[in-house]
Amino acid sequence: MPDAVSLVATLLFALAIIHTFSVPFFARLANRHGPHAGLWHMLAEVEAVFGVWAFVLIVSMALLTGLDKAISYLDTRNFTEPAFVFAIMVVAASRPILELVQALVSHVARLLPLPRALSLYFLTLALIPLVGSLITEPAAMTLAALMLRKQYFQRSGQAGFKYLTLGVLFVNVSIGGVLTAYAAPPVLMVANTFGWDSTYMLTHFGWRAAVAVCINAALVTLICRKLLLRGEVGLSQEDAQADTTQTRVPLSVMAIHLIFLVTIVLAAHHPVVFLATLMMFIGYAESYKHYQNRLLIKEGLMVGFFLAGLVVLGGMQQWWLQDLLGGLPPTVLFWGATALTALTDNAALTYLGSLVEGTSEAWRYMLVAGAVTGGGLTVIANAPNPAGFAILKSQFPDGSISPLKLLGAAAVPTLVSAGMFLLF
Repeated sequence: MPDAVSLVATLLFALAIIHTFSVPFFARLANRHGPHAGLWHMLAEVEAVFGVWAFVLIVSMALLTGLDKAISYLDTRNFTEPAFVFAIMVVAASRPILELVQALVSHVARLLPLPRALSLYFLTLALIPLVGSLITEPAAMTLAALMLRKQYFQRSGQAGFKYLTLGVLFVNVSIGGVLTAYAAPPVLMVANTFGWDSTYMLTHFGWRAAVAVCINAALVTLICRKLLLRGEVGLSQEDAQADTTQTRVPLSVMAIHLIFLVTIVLAAHHPVVFLATLMMFIGYAESYKHYQNRLLIKEGLMVGFFLAGLVVLGGMQQWWLQDLLGGLPPTVLFWGATALTALTDNAALTYLGSLVEGTSEAWRYMLVAGAVTGGGLTVIANAPNPAGFAILKSQFPDGSISPLKLLGAAAVPTLVSAGMFLLF
């Protein structure tokens, strides 16, 4: 039987999930500008949800077991991933990196036998998530979300188009990082334990993920082709003209930013190194601020706060989650992992699964395949998702993204991904 602290932690975890799905309600309350609008606005911030409930958990632990044990629990948590997502988000969102990636996408778009409006949209949802296997999923999510915000989400309205796009983006980023053994958090958590290297990932997961990513991007491009061709969701002429007046970023500055980005990616397991690199980057960006837009430091910190809260709350769910996973046969495990990922971080799910002893290779494959397949269903399903939320939420009605509408938009791309991963 679990102890009182474990039961309280699970209750608070459930309340945090309910809170996540209630964010649009709090956003509407905040927009009424009543006397408590500030409180409602805080509760409407998806990035704050798990951090707030994690704080409640630590206070509860201090009351139930003493302050020393509560602090000891915090000291045993690994906050490398939240810190890394913060660092990579700030650097990847810098204007020189964004312009470099946009130039790459624009060049590849010329090679596709499609109208430019369609090819650019398709590549943003297909190429960038797949590049995440090299630069990590959080970096890919940041770049793709910024490109979508700039090119397609600026105009008001078209909520249906935005949700369809967001659903495909989240699913594609979740599965697009499995071509290597280090880019996707759920793979990274088990690669060493399972003995999987990048060659294994490419041959067992990667080609399936690449096909699914392209199918998902092609389907949403086909569905939205009329809007894209008529220019109803692209940049207005005024915005396009304003964009051309910005100072051009020199190639040397782009190259230095790329070095910072690569250094942080290579140092992903060493927080002292990548945080020191981030500090150097901020200093460099300040020295050449005429080539910069505002750095996403606030947004990155909020995303890190969200993920840190998920680490604190998720660390107390092992008592029920691990036993549940261990008792499932491989095929049932796939669908169970896909569903559970929507309610828990997929990296935490695969980590707990890796602790189950005596598992077969098929069981391990199904665990990871299910975890990445369900990674686009909710904001908490995959570590990069809060970064996409933070960047794009202001473009949606009431400045908030409905979790239920996201779930609906991600359903078909998730089924496409499931079909590919179940294909032997």
